[in-house]
Amino acid sequence: MSRFTTAANLVAQDPVIAQARKYRDELGKRADEIEQLRKLPQDIADRFANDGFYTICNPVEYGGAGASPLVYAGLVEELARGDASAAWCAFIAITSAFSAANGDTPAIKSILNTPGTILSGVFAPNGRARKETVDGVEGYRISGRWAWGSGSQNAHWISGGCFILDDNDKLVMKDDGRPQHLSAFFAASDVNFIDTWTVTGLQGTGSTDYEVKDVFVPKDRAFLRFGSRSLDYPIFKFPQFGMLAIGIGAVALGAAREAIEDFQAFAGIKVPQGNRRTLAEKAGTQRDISMAEATLRQGRAFFYEALGEAWESAIDGEVSIENRRDVRLATTAAVQSAKTAVDLIYELAGGTSVYRNSPIQRRFRDIHVATQHMMVSKATYELTGRLFLGLPTDIEQL
Repeated sequence: MSRFTTAANLVAQDPVIAQARKYRDELGKRADEIEQLRKLPQDIADRFANDGFYTICNPVEYGGAGASPLVYAGLVEELARGDASAAWCAFIAITSAFSAANGDTPAIKSILNTPGTILSGVFAPNGRARKETVDGVEGYRISGRWAWGSGSQNAHWISGGCFILDDNDKLVMKDDGRPQHLSAFFAASDVNFIDTWTVTGLQGTGSTDYEVKDVFVPKDRAFLRFGSRSLDYPIFKFPQFGMLAIGIGAVALGAAREAIEDFQAFAGIKVPQGNRRTLAEKAGTQRDISMAEATLRQGRAFFYEALGEAWESAIDGEVSIENRRDVRLATTAAVQSAKTAVDLIYELAGGTSVYRNSPIQRRFRDIHVATQHMMVSKATYELTGRLFLGLPTDIEQL
């Protein structure tokens, strides 16, 4: 059995998880404020940064603590028990800092090693970049608009994926015939935010659109595709898309766990209309809360097992296709397990769950928005299923 399989032991022992746990009550009390603001309050975002949450997975030379993906997952899961939107912003900042480390340039290292710095960004190549030299500095002139900019309004540096154009406005292609993909980092002052984030759940993530127009980015604040990884570090052997999916799974698991506890807090007190017994005394309640608990635990167990096995492989030298497959499958399964558990709790709570003052309705909405992310969509089952069946498969997003 993997020494990393028992995630509860790891979570209990790591000091960063204990620090995240201290935020749980505050985030719960400020959940309405976060929703109404429709972005993470800056004081919370800054405190997360000062506590070292955002660079937790980065090696020391890239401003971090060199923690494992399991610690990252446990951190996000703990924050999500307080508020899913806050946890979502945290994981976006973590994965943005992790992705930035692939740039491995003096400018990017300086950004990552600046205390309190927050990064965010979107990998999708919705921008267009042209090579340009300004005052002897090589770089790119970039314009573009990106959607789903979670946490971007809290960030000091915001990235955007781009395709590169030549002097004739034609896409610059790689040897394999695909367009070259550039990731560039913009100063927050160069970014214009477009208020599009009016949604049902995860309202406090501030996942609005943003754009830049004719912004010059020096070459050392940009890198092609995933950049160049320093493979001396196990974390850089871990799959990029897997890191993104892990955050979504952890948010869902944390929100679902707290939904169950929300229900337990009043199930022994509430007497449904027309009944003499409390909710807790009803056989249907006993059945369904057991189903919710079992479903959530099953999803969580597979989630941490897959992460542990993949991390062991990274330490040993290489994360196999099978490990990468299991990480993607386990994160999607964790989100679906969390959704099923929350749906059961929402129905068990009856009319209580529909009121705005009930945290269950917020967790229900948050979970259902999380399931819409492409990294944990049901298409993941098709991707991993092809691998289980030995069929030719495009593994670029594993």
